[in-house]
Amino acid sequence: MTMIAGRPSPKTRRHGALMLAGAALALMASCTEPLDFDMRGHLGAFNTSEAARNATMSRPRPDNRGIISYPNYQVAVARDGDTVAKIAARVGTSGEALARYNGLQTGDTLRDGEIIALPSRVAEPSPATGAVGTGPIRPASTVDVASVAGRALDEASASDVQTSTLAPAPTAAPAPSASASRTPAAQTGEEPIRHKVQRGETAFTVSRLYKVSVRSLAEWNGLDENFTIREGQYLLIPPVGAQTAPVSAVQTEAPGVGSPTPVPPSSAEPLPAEKTVPQAEARAQANQVAAAPDLSGGQSVTTPRAGSEMVYPVKGSIIRTYTKGKTDGIDIAAQPGSAVVAAKAGSVAAITSDSDNVHVIVLRHADGLLTIYSNVTGIAVKEGQQVSQGAKIAEIRPGASPYVHFEVRRGMNSTDPMPFLE
Repeated sequence: MTMIAGRPSPKTRRHGALMLAGAALALMASCTEPLDFDMRGHLGAFNTSEAARNATMSRPRPDNRGIISYPNYQVAVARDGDTVAKIAARVGTSGEALARYNGLQTGDTLRDGEIIALPSRVAEPSPATGAVGTGPIRPASTVDVASVAGRALDEASASDVQTSTLAPAPTAAPAPSASASRTPAAQTGEEPIRHKVQRGETAFTVSRLYKVSVRSLAEWNGLDENFTIREGQYLLIPPVGAQTAPVSAVQTEAPGVGSPTPVPPSSAEPLPAEKTVPQAEARAQANQVAAAPDLSGGQSVTTPRAGSEMVYPVKGSIIRTYTKGKTDGIDIAAQPGSAVVAAKAGSVAAITSDSDNVHVIVLRHADGLLTIYSNVTGIAVKEGQQVSQGAKIAEIRPGASPYVHFEVRRGMNSTDPMPFLE
Protein backbone atom coordinates (compact mmCIF):
# COMPACT_ATOMS: atom_id res chain seq x y z
CA MET A 1 0.00 0.00 0.00
CA THR A 2 1.36 3.41 -1.01
CA MET A 3 1.57 5.76 1.98
CA ILE A 4 1.75 9.56 1.88
CA ALA A 5 2.88 11.07 5.15
CA GLY A 6 1.54 8.10 7.09
CA ARG A 7 -1.82 8.08 5.26
CA PRO A 8 -3.12 5.91 2.39
CA SER A 9 -2.69 7.49 -1.02
CA PRO A 10 -5.71 8.91 -2.89
CA LYS A 11 -5.60 5.96 -5.28
CA THR A 12 -5.73 3.52 -2.35
CA ARG A 13 -8.63 5.41 -0.73
CA ARG A 14 -10.60 5.34 -4.03
CA HIS A 15 -9.98 1.61 -4.37
CA GLY A 16 -11.21 1.00 -0.80
CA ALA A 17 -14.31 3.10 -1.38
CA LEU A 18 -15.17 1.11 -4.52
CA MET A 19 -14.76 -2.16 -2.62
CA LEU A 20 -17.05 -0.90 0.17
CA ALA A 21 -19.70 0.26 -2.34
CA GLY A 22 -19.54 -3.11 -4.13
CA ALA A 23 -20.01 -4.96 -0.84
CA ALA A 24 -23.00 -2.76 0.06
CA LEU A 25 -24.65 -3.39 -3.32
CA ALA A 26 -24.11 -7.13 -2.97
CA LEU A 27 -25.63 -7.03 0.51
CA MET A 28 -28.72 -5.19 -0.75
CA ALA A 29 -29.10 -7.56 -3.71
CA SER A 30 -29.17 -10.57 -1.41
CA CYS A 31 -31.52 -8.94 1.10
CA THR A 32 -35.14 -10.14 1.04
CA GLU A 33 -36.47 -7.21 3.13
CA PRO A 34 -38.04 -4.11 1.48
CA LEU A 35 -35.47 -1.52 0.47
CA ASP A 36 -35.38 1.39 2.90
CA PHE A 37 -34.48 4.60 1.08
CA ASP A 38 -33.45 6.19 4.37
CA MET A 39 -29.99 4.54 4.48
CA ARG A 40 -28.88 6.56 7.52
CA GLY A 41 -30.26 3.94 9.89
CA HIS A 42 -28.44 0.90 8.48
CA LEU A 43 -25.20 1.33 10.34
CA GLY A 44 -26.10 0.30 13.87
CA ALA A 45 -28.93 2.85 14.36
CA PHE A 46 -32.67 2.74 13.75
CA ASN A 47 -34.01 1.81 10.33
CA THR A 48 -37.39 2.23 8.66
CA SER A 49 -37.69 -1.20 7.04
CA GLU A 50 -40.30 -2.30 9.59
CA ALA A 51 -42.29 0.85 8.91
CA ALA A 52 -42.13 0.18 5.17
CA ARG A 53 -43.86 -3.16 5.73
CA ASN A 54 -46.80 -1.57 7.60
CA ALA A 55 -49.64 -1.03 5.12
CA THR A 56 -51.36 2.26 5.92
CA MET A 57 -54.86 3.40 5.02
CA SER A 58 -55.53 6.09 2.44
CA ARG A 59 -56.23 9.62 3.60
CA PRO A 60 -59.98 10.39 3.59
CA ARG A 61 -61.30 12.65 0.88
CA PRO A 62 -61.96 16.20 2.15
CA ASP A 63 -65.18 18.09 1.44
CA ASN A 64 -65.41 20.99 -0.99
CA ARG A 65 -63.87 23.36 1.56
CA GLY A 66 -60.95 21.00 2.14
CA ILE A 67 -62.13 19.96 5.62
CA ILE A 68 -61.43 16.52 7.11
CA SER A 69 -63.16 16.22 10.47
CA TYR A 70 -62.49 13.85 13.38
CA PRO A 71 -64.09 13.82 16.85
CA ASN A 72 -61.06 15.42 18.53
CA TYR A 73 -59.82 17.81 15.85
CA GLN A 74 -60.29 19.10 12.29
CA VAL A 75 -57.77 19.78 9.53
CA ALA A 76 -57.89 21.59 6.19
CA VAL A 77 -56.23 20.34 3.01
CA ALA A 78 -54.60 23.12 1.00
CA ARG A 79 -55.06 23.55 -2.73
CA ASP A 80 -52.50 24.68 -5.25
CA GLY A 81 -51.83 28.40 -4.71
CA ASP A 82 -53.54 28.58 -1.33
CA THR A 83 -52.27 30.90 1.38
CA VAL A 84 -53.08 30.59 5.07
CA ALA A 85 -55.41 33.60 4.77
CA LYS A 86 -57.21 32.09 1.77
CA ILE A 87 -57.84 28.79 3.60
CA ALA A 88 -59.09 30.67 6.67
CA ALA A 89 -61.59 32.61 4.56
CA ARG A 90 -62.79 29.44 2.81
CA VAL A 91 -63.39 27.40 5.97
CA GLY A 92 -64.67 30.29 8.11
CA THR A 93 -62.00 30.88 10.74
CA SER A 94 -59.52 33.58 11.75
CA GLY A 95 -56.48 33.85 9.48
CA GLU A 96 -54.26 35.13 12.31
CA ALA A 97 -55.31 32.31 14.65
CA LEU A 98 -54.84 29.70 11.92
CA ALA A 99 -51.33 30.99 11.09
CA ARG A 100 -50.27 31.23 14.74
CA TYR A 101 -51.55 27.72 15.49
CA ASN A 102 -49.45 26.23 12.67
CA GLY A 103 -46.33 28.37 13.11
CA LEU A 104 -46.90 30.24 9.83
CA GLN A 105 -47.66 33.72 8.51
CA THR A 106 -51.03 34.59 7.01
CA GLY A 107 -49.42 35.27 3.61
CA ASP A 108 -47.41 32.01 3.46
CA THR A 109 -48.12 29.94 0.33
CA LEU A 110 -48.90 26.28 0.91
CA ARG A 111 -48.32 23.17 -1.19
CA ASP A 112 -51.16 21.35 -2.89
CA GLY A 113 -52.39 18.70 -0.43
CA GLU A 114 -50.60 20.17 2.61
CA ILE A 115 -52.37 19.64 5.94
CA ILE A 116 -53.23 22.65 8.11
CA ALA A 117 -54.56 22.05 11.63
CA LEU A 118 -57.59 24.12 12.67
CA PRO A 119 -57.35 25.87 16.09
CA SER A 120 -61.13 25.57 16.63
CA ARG A 121 -63.95 23.58 15.06
CA VAL A 122 -65.84 24.89 12.06
CA ALA A 123 -69.10 23.64 10.52
CA GLU A 124 -69.06 19.86 10.13
CA PRO A 125 -68.80 18.29 6.66
CA SER A 126 -72.08 17.16 5.11
CA PRO A 127 -73.46 16.33 1.67
CA ALA A 128 -74.19 20.06 1.35
CA THR A 129 -70.42 20.74 1.52
CA GLY A 130 -69.58 17.86 -0.84
CA ALA A 131 -68.75 15.24 1.81
CA VAL A 132 -69.78 11.60 1.40
CA GLY A 133 -71.39 11.58 4.86
CA THR A 134 -72.35 13.75 7.78
CA GLY A 135 -70.30 14.85 10.76
CA PRO A 136 -66.82 13.80 11.89
CA ILE A 137 -65.20 10.53 10.83
CA ARG A 138 -65.77 8.13 13.73
CA PRO A 139 -64.65 4.56 14.41
CA ALA A 140 -67.08 1.92 13.18
CA SER A 141 -67.80 0.98 16.80
CA THR A 142 -69.44 4.40 17.32
CA VAL A 143 -73.01 3.94 16.25
CA ASP A 144 -74.90 6.36 14.06
CA VAL A 145 -78.45 5.29 14.78
CA ALA A 146 -79.76 7.17 11.74
CA SER A 147 -77.63 5.14 9.33
CA VAL A 148 -78.54 1.95 11.17
CA ALA A 149 -82.21 2.86 10.85
CA GLY A 150 -81.71 3.52 7.16
CA ARG A 151 -80.25 0.08 6.67
CA ALA A 152 -83.18 -1.50 8.44
CA LEU A 153 -85.60 0.42 6.20
CA ASP A 154 -83.78 -0.75 3.09
CA GLU A 155 -83.84 -4.32 4.29
CA ALA A 156 -87.52 -4.21 5.21
CA SER A 157 -88.36 -2.76 1.80
CA ALA A 158 -86.26 -5.39 0.03
CA SER A 159 -87.85 -8.32 1.87
CA ASP A 160 -89.98 -10.44 -0.42
CA VAL A 161 -92.00 -12.33 2.16
CA GLN A 162 -95.09 -14.28 1.14
CA THR A 163 -97.63 -15.29 3.77
CA SER A 164 -101.13 -16.66 3.72
CA THR A 165 -104.14 -14.37 3.56
CA LEU A 166 -105.14 -13.31 7.05
CA ALA A 167 -108.50 -12.44 8.46
CA PRO A 168 -109.30 -8.70 8.50
CA ALA A 169 -108.03 -6.99 11.60
CA PRO A 170 -109.63 -4.16 13.57
CA THR A 171 -108.91 -0.74 12.15
CA ALA A 172 -105.56 0.42 13.50
CA ALA A 173 -104.82 3.89 14.73
CA PRO A 174 -103.89 6.28 11.90
CA ALA A 175 -100.17 6.37 11.23
CA PRO A 176 -98.41 9.64 12.09
CA SER A 177 -96.64 11.61 9.45
CA ALA A 178 -92.97 10.86 8.84
CA SER A 179 -90.94 12.29 11.71
CA ALA A 180 -87.99 13.25 9.58
CA SER A 181 -86.30 12.34 6.34
CA ARG A 182 -83.50 9.85 6.59
CA THR A 183 -80.24 11.41 7.77
CA PRO A 184 -77.21 10.69 5.55
CA ALA A 185 -74.89 8.08 7.00
CA ALA A 186 -71.96 9.25 9.08
CA GLN A 187 -68.44 8.66 7.83
CA THR A 188 -66.51 5.92 9.58
CA GLY A 189 -62.80 5.33 9.89
CA GLU A 190 -59.86 5.41 12.27
CA GLU A 191 -58.82 8.74 13.79
CA PRO A 192 -55.09 9.32 13.12
CA ILE A 193 -52.70 10.37 15.86
CA ARG A 194 -51.86 14.07 15.50
CA HIS A 195 -48.16 14.73 16.11
CA LYS A 196 -46.71 18.20 16.76
CA VAL A 197 -43.19 18.44 15.34
CA GLN A 198 -40.51 19.22 17.92
CA ARG A 199 -37.15 20.89 17.28
CA GLY A 200 -34.65 18.51 15.70
CA GLU A 201 -37.24 16.04 14.40
CA THR A 202 -37.31 14.94 10.77
CA ALA A 203 -39.91 13.09 8.74
CA PHE A 204 -37.73 9.99 9.06
CA THR A 205 -37.52 10.13 12.86
CA VAL A 206 -41.29 10.67 13.09
CA SER A 207 -41.99 7.75 10.76
CA ARG A 208 -39.70 5.52 12.84
CA LEU A 209 -41.40 6.67 16.04
CA TYR A 210 -44.83 5.53 14.83
CA LYS A 211 -43.57 2.65 12.61
CA VAL A 212 -45.09 3.93 9.40
CA SER A 213 -43.35 4.53 6.09
CA VAL A 214 -42.03 8.00 5.43
CA ARG A 215 -43.73 7.88 2.04
CA SER A 216 -47.15 7.34 3.64
CA LEU A 217 -46.40 10.13 6.10
CA ALA A 218 -45.58 12.42 3.18
CA GLU A 219 -48.71 11.47 1.22
CA TRP A 220 -51.02 12.05 4.20
CA ASN A 221 -49.50 15.47 5.00
CA GLY A 222 -48.59 16.79 1.55
CA LEU A 223 -44.84 16.98 2.24
CA ASP A 224 -42.44 18.02 -0.50
CA GLU A 225 -40.02 15.72 -2.32
CA ASN A 226 -37.40 16.27 0.41
CA PHE A 227 -39.86 15.33 3.19
CA THR A 228 -39.38 18.74 4.76
CA ILE A 229 -41.16 19.43 8.05
CA ARG A 230 -40.94 22.42 10.39
CA GLU A 231 -41.02 22.93 14.14
CA GLY A 232 -44.57 23.40 15.41
CA GLN A 233 -46.14 21.72 12.38
CA TYR A 234 -48.97 19.25 13.02
CA LEU A 235 -48.65 15.91 11.22
CA LEU A 236 -51.30 13.25 10.81
CA ILE A 237 -49.89 9.77 11.43
CA PRO A 238 -51.44 7.37 8.89
CA PRO A 239 -53.43 4.60 10.61
CA VAL A 240 -52.02 1.16 9.90
CA GLY A 241 -54.47 -1.07 8.03
CA ALA A 242 -54.88 -4.84 7.89
CA GLN A 243 -51.74 -6.80 7.16
CA THR A 244 -51.46 -9.58 4.63
CA ALA A 245 -49.07 -12.49 5.01
CA PRO A 246 -46.04 -12.39 2.69
CA VAL A 247 -46.01 -14.96 -0.09
CA SER A 248 -43.09 -16.76 1.51
CA ALA A 249 -45.17 -17.36 4.64
CA VAL A 250 -47.90 -19.28 2.81
CA GLN A 251 -47.70 -22.94 3.69
CA THR A 252 -48.44 -25.51 1.01
CA GLU A 253 -48.81 -29.25 1.24
CA ALA A 254 -48.01 -32.03 -1.13
CA PRO A 255 -50.95 -33.52 -3.06
CA GLY A 256 -52.92 -35.85 -0.81
CA VAL A 257 -51.34 -34.59 2.40
CA GLY A 258 -53.90 -33.53 4.98
CA SER A 259 -56.82 -35.11 3.13
CA PRO A 260 -58.57 -37.76 5.23
CA THR A 261 -58.83 -41.18 3.66
CA PRO A 262 -62.41 -42.48 3.74
CA VAL A 263 -62.90 -45.67 5.68
CA PRO A 264 -64.41 -48.36 3.44
CA PRO A 265 -67.63 -49.97 4.70
CA SER A 266 -66.99 -53.16 6.57
CA SER A 267 -68.49 -56.28 5.08
CA ALA A 268 -68.70 -57.69 8.60
CA GLU A 269 -71.39 -55.17 9.57
CA PRO A 270 -74.87 -55.19 8.03
CA LEU A 271 -76.03 -52.18 6.05
CA PRO A 272 -78.43 -49.87 7.91
CA ALA A 273 -82.10 -50.54 7.43
CA GLU A 274 -83.55 -48.41 4.64
CA LYS A 275 -87.08 -47.16 5.05
CA THR A 276 -88.84 -47.16 1.71
CA VAL A 277 -92.07 -45.40 0.85
CA PRO A 278 -94.46 -46.71 -1.82
CA GLN A 279 -94.36 -44.65 -4.99
CA ALA A 280 -97.99 -43.60 -4.75
CA GLU A 281 -97.56 -42.40 -1.18
CA ALA A 282 -94.37 -40.48 -2.04
CA ARG A 283 -96.16 -38.77 -4.95
CA ALA A 284 -99.02 -37.77 -2.67
CA GLN A 285 -96.60 -36.31 -0.12
CA ALA A 286 -94.81 -34.31 -2.80
CA ASN A 287 -98.09 -32.77 -3.98
CA GLN A 288 -99.11 -31.65 -0.52
CA VAL A 289 -98.86 -27.89 0.21
CA ALA A 290 -97.40 -26.88 3.54
CA ALA A 291 -99.98 -25.43 5.88
CA ALA A 292 -99.77 -21.67 6.44
CA PRO A 293 -98.75 -20.57 9.93
CA ASP A 294 -101.59 -20.02 12.34
CA LEU A 295 -101.39 -16.40 13.38
CA SER A 296 -104.84 -16.15 14.87
CA GLY A 297 -104.10 -17.81 18.16
CA GLY A 298 -102.83 -20.97 19.81
CA GLN A 299 -99.24 -21.82 20.67
CA SER A 300 -96.85 -19.41 18.94
CA VAL A 301 -93.30 -20.17 17.89
CA THR A 302 -92.28 -16.92 19.58
CA THR A 303 -93.35 -17.90 23.07
CA PRO A 304 -90.67 -16.42 25.39
CA ARG A 305 -88.79 -18.61 27.80
CA ALA A 306 -88.26 -17.81 31.47
CA GLY A 307 -84.96 -16.03 32.11
CA SER A 308 -84.41 -14.81 28.54
CA GLU A 309 -82.69 -11.42 28.22
CA MET A 310 -85.24 -10.10 25.72
CA VAL A 311 -88.90 -10.72 24.92
CA TYR A 312 -90.19 -11.19 21.39
CA PRO A 313 -91.37 -7.88 19.91
CA VAL A 314 -94.56 -9.56 18.67
CA LYS A 315 -96.27 -12.93 18.99
CA GLY A 316 -96.30 -14.74 15.70
CA SER A 317 -94.30 -17.03 13.43
CA ILE A 318 -90.68 -16.50 12.44
CA ILE A 319 -90.79 -16.45 8.64
CA ARG A 320 -87.21 -15.35 8.00
CA THR A 321 -84.18 -16.28 10.08
CA TYR A 322 -80.96 -14.36 10.71
CA THR A 323 -78.19 -14.53 8.10
CA LYS A 324 -75.14 -12.32 8.69
CA GLY A 325 -74.70 -9.79 5.89
CA LYS A 326 -77.98 -10.79 4.21
CA THR A 327 -80.94 -10.29 6.52
CA ASP A 328 -79.15 -9.00 9.68
CA GLY A 329 -82.27 -9.83 11.69
CA ILE A 330 -85.43 -11.94 11.82
CA ASP A 331 -88.92 -11.38 10.39
CA ILE A 332 -91.91 -12.28 12.58
CA ALA A 333 -95.34 -12.46 10.92
CA ALA A 334 -98.39 -11.41 12.90
CA GLN A 335 -101.88 -10.03 12.44
CA PRO A 336 -102.03 -6.41 11.18
CA GLY A 337 -102.56 -4.08 14.10
CA SER A 338 -100.82 -6.41 16.57
CA ALA A 339 -98.81 -4.55 19.21
CA VAL A 340 -95.05 -4.38 18.70
CA VAL A 341 -93.31 -4.14 22.09
CA ALA A 342 -89.83 -3.23 23.30
CA ALA A 343 -87.72 -6.38 23.53
CA LYS A 344 -85.73 -4.80 26.37
CA ALA A 345 -85.90 -1.67 28.50
CA GLY A 346 -84.11 1.29 26.93
CA SER A 347 -84.55 4.70 25.30
CA VAL A 348 -85.84 5.62 21.86
CA ALA A 349 -82.72 6.60 19.89
CA ALA A 350 -84.35 7.24 16.51
CA ILE A 351 -87.66 7.12 14.65
CA THR A 352 -87.65 7.54 10.90
CA SER A 353 -89.52 6.45 7.79
CA ASP A 354 -89.22 6.23 4.03
CA SER A 355 -91.38 7.73 1.28
CA ASP A 356 -93.87 4.86 1.60
CA ASN A 357 -94.45 5.73 5.27
CA VAL A 358 -92.69 2.53 6.39
CA HIS A 359 -91.43 3.32 9.87
CA VAL A 360 -88.40 2.08 11.77
CA ILE A 361 -87.68 2.49 15.48
CA VAL A 362 -84.23 2.18 17.09
CA LEU A 363 -83.97 1.57 20.84
CA ARG A 364 -80.69 2.02 22.73
CA HIS A 365 -80.04 -0.16 25.80
CA ALA A 366 -77.75 0.30 28.81
CA ASP A 367 -75.41 -2.54 27.83
CA GLY A 368 -74.46 -0.96 24.50
CA LEU A 369 -76.94 -2.94 22.43
CA LEU A 370 -79.40 -1.55 19.91
CA THR A 371 -82.69 -3.17 18.93
CA ILE A 372 -84.36 -2.21 15.65
CA TYR A 373 -88.01 -2.61 14.68
CA SER A 374 -89.02 -1.89 11.07
CA ASN A 375 -92.05 -2.34 8.82
CA VAL A 376 -94.29 -0.95 11.57
CA THR A 377 -96.93 1.75 11.90
CA GLY A 378 -98.93 3.42 14.67
CA ILE A 379 -95.84 4.75 16.46
CA ALA A 380 -96.60 4.99 20.19
CA VAL A 381 -93.32 6.52 21.44
CA LYS A 382 -91.18 9.61 20.87
CA GLU A 383 -87.44 10.08 20.40
CA GLY A 384 -85.62 10.26 23.74
CA GLN A 385 -88.45 8.53 25.61
CA GLN A 386 -87.58 5.82 28.14
CA VAL A 387 -89.49 2.56 27.57
CA SER A 388 -89.76 -0.53 29.73
CA GLN A 389 -89.46 -4.11 28.51
CA GLY A 390 -92.72 -5.24 26.94
CA ALA A 391 -94.08 -1.70 26.49
CA LYS A 392 -95.93 -1.05 23.24
CA ILE A 393 -93.92 1.02 20.77
CA ALA A 394 -95.80 0.47 17.47
CA GLU A 395 -98.13 -1.86 15.55
CA ILE A 396 -97.82 -4.32 12.65
CA ARG A 397 -98.55 -2.66 9.30
CA PRO A 398 -101.48 -3.86 7.22
CA GLY A 399 -100.76 -5.30 3.80
CA ALA A 400 -99.96 -8.48 1.92
CA SER A 401 -96.98 -9.27 4.17
CA PRO A 402 -97.74 -8.18 7.75
CA TYR A 403 -94.60 -8.73 9.80
CA VAL A 404 -92.00 -6.91 11.87
CA HIS A 405 -88.32 -6.97 10.95
CA PHE A 406 -86.32 -7.20 14.21
CA GLU A 407 -82.54 -6.70 14.62
CA VAL A 408 -80.09 -6.72 17.52
CA ARG A 409 -76.87 -4.76 16.96
CA ARG A 410 -73.72 -4.28 18.97
CA GLY A 411 -72.20 -1.11 17.61
CA MET A 412 -72.52 -1.21 13.82
CA ASN A 413 -72.41 -5.01 13.75
CA SER A 414 -75.56 -7.09 13.62
CA THR A 415 -75.84 -10.21 15.75
CA ASP A 416 -78.24 -13.13 15.84
CA PRO A 417 -81.28 -12.11 17.94
CA MET A 418 -82.19 -15.68 18.88
CA PRO A 419 -79.68 -16.15 21.76
CA PHE A 420 -81.20 -13.06 23.40
CA LEU A 421 -84.75 -14.32 22.96
CA GLU A 422 -84.38 -17.99 23.93
